[in-house]
Amino acid sequence: MAEEKGLVAAIVAVPEATASTVYGMYDVFKSAGRDWSMLMGETPGPAKIQPFVVGADVAGFRAANGAWIKPDCSFDECPKPDVICVSDLMVMPGEDLAGRYDPVIAWMQQAYRGGATVSSACSGALLLAEAGLLDNCDATSHWGYCSAMSSRYPKVRMQPSRALVASGDGQRIITAGGGSSWYDLSLFLVARFLGQEEAMQLARVYLIDWHRHGQLPFAGLARSRQVNDSVIGACQEWIADNYVDGTPVAAMTAMSGLSERAFKRRFVRATGLSPIAYVQTLRLEEAKQVLETTNMPVEAVAQEVGYEDGSFFRRLFRRKVGLTPGAYRRRFATVRRALQEAEDAGPAARLASLSPVPASHCQRVGLGL
Repeated sequence: MAEEKGLVAAIVAVPEATASTVYGMYDVFKSAGRDWSMLMGETPGPAKIQPFVVGADVAGFRAANGAWIKPDCSFDECPKPDVICVSDLMVMPGEDLAGRYDPVIAWMQQAYRGGATVSSACSGALLLAEAGLLDNCDATSHWGYCSAMSSRYPKVRMQPSRALVASGDGQRIITAGGGSSWYDLSLFLVARFLGQEEAMQLARVYLIDWHRHGQLPFAGLARSRQVNDSVIGACQEWIADNYVDGTPVAAMTAMSGLSERAFKRRFVRATGLSPIAYVQTLRLEEAKQVLETTNMPVEAVAQEVGYEDGSFFRRLFRRKVGLTPGAYRRRFATVRRALQEAEDAGPAARLASLSPVPASHCQRVGLGL
């Protein structure tokens, strides 16, 4: 448990950071012990966590999205941290970070050796990996970064499906997945140091819904990859429109003019996926769109995207997406309907009513008008 003076939580601020995560975590930590009693009509209690935004120096700077971040103290001036939190970083997956963050890396390594818990949100796991803190550990990051991290840091055991992973000596290294999973990270840290009830109160204050299904339901299965192989590129173009074909891999093999073995080897080298896995990602991405936008029965959705066996489709969907087709529809169709209502009532809808789009264009992009 934290001492009365408050747990010291150092939130790392670098120019590539996202201000919403930095100050969002700051606000959640600052609320611990204070805001629940206030909302219950009582005198606000003392803050139980003392958050500090920590940077190379105290000079303010424009963060990745242009918001202003002003560190409270430098790494050298920061009180001994109990917890270090690294926010998401706006860097490309696979980008070389060597030498860019040496001061913060040295500070984190020293703090970890001194007993601090070190954590990251989203792509902030890159900084922990660059520091060597994730070597021989399980970890997660934003689903769009996990593959690149596995390649660049082979000693790290990436868990792309999970929203939060505790690992390392005494489980003092905590990594959270993409986007708003920093909420999960904040609650986890509060529960670990201040207790479950304190974390539950913060969840109620901030209306936080734990990502209990992990990241897979949110992940895009089909990811773009630059292909310099014209033969495989032609096959990709064909399968994009013909993934419901009954024998798609055989058809692409025939198109390529290669033997089956040579085609599969060349396809994997070019795309990073086997031909059948590539077809499955296209089919499942289309299935997700159909589930979100229609009331079509799941068996019919399976047929629509190329699967004759509905039970096989259900098992495959559950394994790759992390939810059953029905659960996926319940979760995301509601969100899509709410967003559609917002769009229908907004300026975009009024503008569209003034500037009709030709029906031929609507047919071409699949609007069916």
